[in-house]
Amino acid sequence: MGASDLAELAALFADETRACFVLALLDGRAWTAGELARHAGVAPSTASEHLGRLVGGGVLAEERQGRHRYVRLAGPGIAHLVEDLAARSAPAAPPPPRSLSAVNAGRAMARGRTCYDHLAGRLGITITEAMTGRGLLRQDTGFALTDRGVAWFEELGVPLVRRGRRPLARGCLDWTERRPHLAGLAGAALCAHALDTGWCVRIGSERAVRVTGEGEAALHAALGIAPESLR
Repeated sequence: MGASDLAELAALFADETRACFVLALLDGRAWTAGELARHAGVAPSTASEHLGRLVGGGVLAEERQGRHRYVRLAGPGIAHLVEDLAARSAPAAPPPPRSLSAVNAGRAMARGRTCYDHLAGRLGITITEAMTGRGLLRQDTGFALTDRGVAWFEELGVPLVRRGRRPLARGCLDWTERRPHLAGLAGAALCAHALDTGWCVRIGSERAVRVTGEGEAALHAALGIAPESLR
């Protein structure tokens, strides 16, 4: 990548509407242009123009089903970049929320959420630190699963199948906790397992997730995490 390429990529994020779109798409799901337009509070024609730039720049991938046009983040590498930028640009003291619903939504997002396809917020950090404390994950020389960690995933019934060049484990800077949580193939597999088994459920229209009673018991048994730390 040359200087001009980097400048073009940076320019794609240097617009509030486009930034709003990519942050919304961190939930890992595909959205229609109309849904994103309503989310950002812009006209459909404006949304279409911005989405065209993001797709053309390789930030978003587009797929069509019948008359509907869906877009999603182009891949985990883009998601990691967006989350990292969000963490580095978040103010140390964010402005106070304007309503009770905003307060509740903010608390839910900080407590636990998905970051593209892995767990983030206090939930993600708590799991990451518990795995590190039990010798399943190393953070001293970058993020890496230990042999015990790989075996732990197998015992959990979550085989780690490598796909492409995605790393097995990678640290992703958490924008609310300002510490890294587990991403990469292992982070994605653990998040999918938590949602599939009902350990966690999505709440609201944002990326927030809540740990269920079953999830509290499972995480306590698997990682020794105190249930009250997950609430």
